[in-house]
Amino acid sequence: MISLKPKKGHLLIAEPSTIGDLSFNRSVVLLADHNTEGAVGFILNKPLGFTIQDLIPEVSGEFKIYNGGPVEQDNLYFIHNIPELIPNSIEISNGIYWGGDFESTKELINKGKIKKNNIRFFLGYTGWEAHQLEDELEDDSWIVAENSYQNKIIGKSSASFWKEKIMELGGEYLIWSNAPENPTLN
Repeated sequence: MISLKPKKGHLLIAEPSTIGDLSFNRSVVLLADHNTEGAVGFILNKPLGFTIQDLIPEVSGEFKIYNGGPVEQDNLYFIHNIPELIPNSIEISNGIYWGGDFESTKELINKGKIKKNNIRFFLGYTGWEAHQLEDELEDDSWIVAENSYQNKIIGKSSASFWKEKIMELGGEYLIWSNAPENPTLN
C-alpha cells in the first residue's frame, strides 16, 4: 500500500507482517532525510531501559533514550523542536530539528530550559542505501504517512504509538491493532 512517496518529515509505519525483525517489528520511524543517495530515520517508539544521565552523568535530566535503529548504536543522536536554543540544528520539517551543538544542549538541560516534550535522544539510527527504502516499500514492508503531529511528535507517548497509527489506517489494518506482537504466542 504505497500511497505517499517518502520524504523528510514523513513517518514510516512497519507493516504488521514485519515479524521477527527485532529492530523494525511494530516500529514507527521519523524520516530525517531522504534523497537519491538514501534515507536516514529514527525509530520513535522503542524506548531503552535507561536515561541520558545513565550515559552522560554530568547531565542532570531524566530524558529516556530510544533505540533509533540498528546503525551506529554506539552514537547518541537527538531531535528537537527548539532551534532557537540549540545552535547548528538541521531542520527536518514542520518545526522538527536534528542535532545541533551538544555542549549547549547539555548546559540547557542542566539549567532546566529543555523539557521532555522538546527533545528526544536515540542510540543509533535507521539508514537505507540508494533505492533500498523504495524496494522495501514495493515489498510492502512500510506504510508512508504524513506526520500530523508535526513538532509535537517529540513528546508523543511511545508505548502504543504503532497501534495508534495502525488504528488510524483503519480497514484491513484494524485486525492487527490488538494482535500480539508475536502471533505464534497467541
